[in-house]
Amino acid sequence: MSNRIGVLVMSYGTPQSMDDIEAYYTHIRRGHPPTPELLEELRGRYEAIVGGVFPLRENTDRQVASLQDKLEQVAPGRYVCYQGLKHAHPLIEEGVQTMAADGIKQAIGIVLAPHYSVMSVGSYLKRAKEQAAEHGIEFTGIESYHLHPKLLAALTERVAGGLQKLADTVRAERSNAEAVRTKVLFSAHSLPEKIREMNDPYEKQLLETSEAVAKAAGITDWQFTWQSAGRTREPWLGPDILETFRVLREEGYEAALVAPIGFVSDHLEVLYDLDIEAKTFTAELGMSMERIAMLNSDPLYMETLAESIVAATAI
Repeated sequence: MSNRIGVLVMSYGTPQSMDDIEAYYTHIRRGHPPTPELLEELRGRYEAIVGGVFPLRENTDRQVASLQDKLEQVAPGRYVCYQGLKHAHPLIEEGVQTMAADGIKQAIGIVLAPHYSVMSVGSYLKRAKEQAAEHGIEFTGIESYHLHPKLLAALTERVAGGLQKLADTVRAERSNAEAVRTKVLFSAHSLPEKIREMNDPYEKQLLETSEAVAKAAGITDWQFTWQSAGRTREPWLGPDILETFRVLREEGYEAALVAPIGFVSDHLEVLYDLDIEAKTFTAELGMSMERIAMLNSDPLYMETLAESIVAATAI
């Protein structure tokens, strides 16, 4: 095993079951349990999207397994994948510890998020690098892959499919579907506004991906917006997607396709914030709305990750 390169595949993590929600959010809140009111709200959101059955965690497991298969195809016997989560087990540190126990001496880290911010991807890589150093593992981190051609191709396919789905929805909901003004909204998880003062590349990279996908899909009427901001006293990047919908309706738009390019998986910010909250909100505004399918274990996305890993270890 010692001559193989360890690949630490990192993501935010989700609870393993409904029973784990409190412990999960306590970890996110740095040891402060959510209030009973907040916990009840969170449980309600998970109930709404999973109905008490919890498939969300399996999605990350499938992504890691699919990446392992893809790496075996391109470089048989060279790489072995491990999982490290920010707020759930196996934690990032635990993933590195398993590598060390297996005799791994060289490792590379990649996050299931294409865009870099010091507050997101940067924090994952920092934790992994510090733990690797404790175990004498040489560690390299991949910061971003937001313009990888296969990632852009996968997203472009999904936007095209999403527009077709939206067109079908509009025809079903409206008598004069041909005259409906439609906007494509690219979105990502908001972060505190202070990242702009830090010259953080997150916002710029998201706009670069949006522009590249819009161009490839032949879309001219699009814009970028934010979603899922945290509930803290400090200001977060905006406008929020719900406010964007309100403005679009006032401008005469009747339909929107949401492309949450900052996310790669079906999870709470997609299945609840968009599929339930945003869809309910747009319906109340009299707008038709759909979203693109998430990447999950899409072969093109797996190839994006595998090729990024191979390129980084060839340096």
